[in-house]
Amino acid sequence: MICRTGIATLPLHAGRTPRWLFERMVRLARAVLEALVEDIGPSGVLARLADPFWFQAFGCLLGFDWHSSGVTTTVCGAFKEAVRGREADLGLVVAGGKGRTSRQTPEELRRSGDRFGLDADRLVSTSRLVAKVDSAAVQDGYQIYHHTLVATLDGRWAVVQQGMRPADRTARRYHWWGDRVRSFVCEPHAAVCCDRTGPTLNLVAAESEPARAAITRIARERTEVLVAELRRLAAAPPAHLILPHRHILDPTRDVHPDRLRRALEQTYRAQAPSFEALLGLPGVGARTLRALALLSEVLAGAPASWRDPARFAFAHGGKDGHPYPVDREVYDRTIAVLEEAVRRAQVGDPERLAALRRLHAFVRT
Repeated sequence: MICRTGIATLPLHAGRTPRWLFERMVRLARAVLEALVEDIGPSGVLARLADPFWFQAFGCLLGFDWHSSGVTTTVCGAFKEAVRGREADLGLVVAGGKGRTSRQTPEELRRSGDRFGLDADRLVSTSRLVAKVDSAAVQDGYQIYHHTLVATLDGRWAVVQQGMRPADRTARRYHWWGDRVRSFVCEPHAAVCCDRTGPTLNLVAAESEPARAAITRIARERTEVLVAELRRLAAAPPAHLILPHRHILDPTRDVHPDRLRRALEQTYRAQAPSFEALLGLPGVGARTLRALALLSEVLAGAPASWRDPARFAFAHGGKDGHPYPVDREVYDRTIAVLEEAVRRAQVGDPERLAALRRLHAFVRT
C-alpha cells in the first residue's frame, strides 16, 4: 500500500480547462475509479488520493499540466463529478471544492449523512480541524482556498486542500489520510513533497510539543496578565528581547495586544484542556496562535518549531499543449479500455484488470 502523504508546491497558472477536455476527464476519472474500487476498494482510493505523487500522476493521466496549480482544483472537480450519482456503487462521497464551494463542505457532508447514514457531525468536525491546522497551526504563507473531503460510506476519509501565495505565484497542496492520522496536532502529514521551503511557524511539529503544552496552559491565564505581557514585548526595542536570531516574529510589528484581547478573553473563558481543543475554538486563528507562541517562548521557555513541513508522468499531453497537445483519439481509447475492463470484472472476468495490475507492478519495479 502507498503510504506517502504530504505537501506539494505548484506554480499558479491562469486559464480554464476546455469543456471538451473536462468532460473527458470526468469519464476517464470515473473509469479509473471503477477499476480502483473493483481492485482495492473505496478505502484504497483514499490511500491513493492522500499520496501527492499518485495524485500528480493521476492529474497527468487526465491530461492536465503536471506543474500547474490548477491540477488540484480541476482533478478534484473531475473526481467529484465522476462520483456524483454513483456514490452507492463506488462507496464514496465527495464534498467541497474551490473558493465558495469549499465553504459548502459541511452542508454537503450533512446531506450525504442523511442519504447514506454517515456520521456527518464527525466528518464536519474533521473537515474544519484539518482546514484550521493548515491555515493557522502551520503558518507557511499560503492562504487556503481549496478544500475537498472524500469519505467512504463507513466513515473513513481523506482531504486534499490547497493554499495560494500570490507574492511568488505558487500554490501548495496539503494531503491528509484519516487512517494515518494519530493526532491532528502532531505530525499529521506523514511525508512531504515540495521544491520550495521557507520560514514556517510549525505548531504541529513533534518538536513543538513543549510549545503546544505551554500555549494551552497560557491560553487559560487571565486576559489582563497576557495583554500586559504582550504590551511589554511590543513596546520594547527588539534588541532587548532574548530571542534566537532565526525567530521571524517581531513583537513590535506582529503583536497587537488590544486587537488580541477579545480572542484571549475567549481562550480564557473556554479553558481548553488540550492544544487540539484550543485550535478548534472559533476565532482562534493565525494571529492569536502567533501571540501565544511568542508568549510560550518568553514566559515558559518553550519555543515552537520553525521547520517547514514541506519537502512525475504524462499519458495524454496537457491542456496548454505542453509537452504536447491532448490526443483526443488516444484519450477516448483509454477510457474505452478501462470501462471495458471494469465491465468484464463485474461479470466475473477480471483478466483485464489483472493485466493492468501486472503492468503497474512492472512499472514500479
